[in-house]
Amino acid sequence: MLEVQGLTKVYTPKKGVPVRALDGVDLKFEETGMVFVLGKSGSGKSTLLNLIGGLDSVTEGDIVIKGKSSADFSQADFDSYRNTFIGFIFQEYNILTEFTVGKNIGLALELQGKKADKASIEEILAQVDLTGYAQRKPNELSGGQKQRVAIARALVKNPEIIMADEPTGALDSTTGKQVFETLQKLSKTKLVIIVSHDRDYAESFTATA
Repeated sequence: MLEVQGLTKVYTPKKGVPVRALDGVDLKFEETGMVFVLGKSGSGKSTLLNLIGGLDSVTEGDIVIKGKSSADFSQADFDSYRNTFIGFIFQEYNILTEFTVGKNIGLALELQGKKADKASIEEILAQVDLTGYAQRKPNELSGGQKQRVAIARALVKNPEIIMADEPTGALDSTTGKQVFETLQKLSKTKLVIIVSHDRDYAESFTATA
């Protein structure tokens, strides 16, 4: 479904030496499953995620999505790819603290042109094991629960790919494990690509995915 060929990214500052963040990366992803991208800080993990997610432009190489080269994409194609095909999850939860959990999900539904009724909201919350949390405020949730709300919001699109950049970076080991368990469950029907620094979690969850 998703393949990168010779992917290269060079950042050229106005002053100083160009930085080659990625150099000829070749990868092929299956349609479903849980994939961890590991590496030390500055090794290009987030750059790779941003490129295949359409958030940044490629210097050289190609991204092939369902057999179609991104070189043939118009701006509208890239917009559609980001807005419907991919769900993004970041270390920061980016949820609206003044609204309830249900309202956060409801706003995401409305932005997708979907009906934000109680049944739709509860259906999405059930996918991240937060049934009954619609009336909670974010300040009443643990860090792991907030991240699962962020995952739920990403699921509003019903994306084929979920891209998570250090989704447990701000969490303790127990709540981090809960978030990975949620992502693992979603990987049964979606491709889940996770940038992480935690090799132990990566080995544990990919061994049981």
